[in-house]
This record gives sequence, structure tokens and C-alpha cells, in this order.
Amino acid sequence: MTVTLADVAARARVSPATVSRVLNGNYPVAASTRERVLRAVDDLDYVLNGPASSLAAATSDLVGILVNDIADPFFGIMAGAAQTQIGGPGDGSGRAGGEKLAVICNTGGSPERELTYLTLLQRQRAAAVVLTGGAVEYPDHQAAMAAKLAKMADAGTRIVFCGRPPLPEGDALVAALAFDNRGGGRRLTEHLISLGHRRIGYVAGPPERTTTRHRLEGHRDALRGAGLGAEDGDEERLTVHGPYDRRSGYEATLEILRRDPTVTAVVAANDTVALGACAAVRDQGLRIPQDISVAGFDDLPFSVDAVPALTTVRLPLFEAGARAGRLAMGKENPPPGGIATIAAELMIRGSTAPPRVG
Repeated sequence: MTVTLADVAARARVSPATVSRVLNGNYPVAASTRERVLRAVDDLDYVLNGPASSLAAATSDLVGILVNDIADPFFGIMAGAAQTQIGGPGDGSGRAGGEKLAVICNTGGSPERELTYLTLLQRQRAAAVVLTGGAVEYPDHQAAMAAKLAKMADAGTRIVFCGRPPLPEGDALVAALAFDNRGGGRRLTEHLISLGHRRIGYVAGPPERTTTRHRLEGHRDALRGAGLGAEDGDEERLTVHGPYDRRSGYEATLEILRRDPTVTAVVAANDTVALGACAAVRDQGLRIPQDISVAGFDDLPFSVDAVPALTTVRLPLFEAGARAGRLAMGKENPPPGGIATIAAELMIRGSTAPPRVG
């Protein structure tokens, strides 16, 4: 049943005119009243009619692209690529020709902000939403996401995941483009093991993220395949979690070296974390790769320019983002079953080498 403005007014115990003033923001309203109205809007999942130009259509010309951190090249590359397909030029004449207005929504990694942005896009009857990067695995959040996305899809919004797996429950997606993080993590650690490394530290991302879990699972699969880590507890002892940033890489690497000075390689959750790991290694008076090898993940643009260049796992971020944009615009057919696994490629460079003997 469609929720009306009168329903919101009744729930908030105010007049419909007051609800309209709060939602339009065109008239002063007491803070306590405003809060009561907004709470009723959220509780009832009320959706605004949106701009007048969209009233005759199921959706507007708006497309939301959700990212954790637009300053992170991982997200910036995907979002920029998606936008080329969503808001790019049409026939070159300067006239509108089917393009949409792409809006970047920076969640800061907050599950609450992710849901808030989806609600705002829902109220604006967004034509499509592209959600990038790993998902938070809190059960309550996953259930709330599945419910929200299902309502948006029912209203005509196209839902595309880029760089994240589908939700455990819910079939509202047009498509989920998931990176092979497990396979990439496994191949990276297998490379280090093939060089002779046996004491390998791992700087992981936030534990609640799908990306973190899948990359770490791949790393540990490789260790166990080589008979390393499982029996003496090294898997846990040589793993330190933290944010996906340089500072985390620096501090976690120092902690790993404190726990086990015999470590000969450090795998980082991504290339930005790897830069911090490299700085920590050098500040300890150690050389890369002669004393300690360092490897990253993602193959961000700066990784090849690091000194030495980073061994890493390449994810086709631009290609995935552009494909997500085409799917969001209906320019490309969804993959079979709506799910596509995007391969990861091992890039072997100068930051890894056989461990020094003696």
C-alpha cells in the first residue's frame, strides 16, 4: 500500500502542511517537530513524488553512485568510469540525449550513511543506483539493505553492484559484478611461497567487509595448501586488521615485525596499505625486497611508480565501473544469472624476491 503524506502527518502527530514544510525545507519548523516528522518518514518509508519533471515517469534522470571514499583511487576509478556511461556526451551536439545525472554519494564506510543515501535516492525516484566496493556483513544491515533495494527495484530503479558480491538474500539486482578477491589473494601468497617465503605477515582491512574476508581467505588457502600457519597459530598471530589506508599499513607492519622479527614478507590488503608497509620496513632499517618483500592488491595507478614497483593483484577497476554504468543505463544485457565474477591478475614486480638466506 502506498504511503501518503497524510499517513506521515498522522504518525508524527502534525498537520500535512507541517510535513510538507519539513520535507521542502522552505519554512522554519521547530527542531523537535522536524525530528518527529523525519522519524515518521523513515518509519513509514515514505517516498516523495520528486521533481515535477519526473511525475509522469516511474523514475527521474538521477543515478546514484555509492562509494566508501571518493579520495581512494579504488573507488574514484570505478565511479569515474561508471559516470562516463551514465552522464557522458550523447551525439556531440550538446543537447540532452538520454544521459542521466550521476551523483556520487560518499558514505565514509558507514552502514548508516549507505542506507540514508539509498533512502534519499529512493525519494528522488532514482533511475538507477550503482553500489561500489565491499559490503558490510552485519546481518541487520544486510537485511535492511535487501529490503530497501527490493522496494527501490519494485519502483523501477535499476540496482547494480560493482566490486561487491550479491546479498545473501534478495534478488532485486540487475547485476552484481564481483571481483575474484579470493583467487587473487591466493595467487599472490602462492607466488611468495614459490619464492621460498615461509614467515608471511598479512595486513588486513576492516574485518566486517566482504573484500577483507575474501582476500584473507585466499591468503590463508595458499598458506594451508603449503602446510603453513594452521598448526602453530601463525595465521592469527601474523594478521593485523585496520582501515584501508597508509597509516594502517605502517602501524600494522610494525606490529607484525614486533610479533615475529623473522617475517620475510608482508602482504597488504591493498596498494595504499602496502605503501605504509613499505615505509615501516624502511624505518626499521630493512631493505625491500632484499630483507622483506612487500605485496599489495588492486594495482592502483601509483603502484608501478613505487620504488621498488609493487608486486600486486590487478583488478580491472575502470572496465568494471564502465560496465556497471552500462548496466545501470540498460545499455548492456545482464550476465547470466545476474552475477559475473571478474578475474584478478597477478602483477609481479620488484617489491618481491626470494628471502635472504643466513
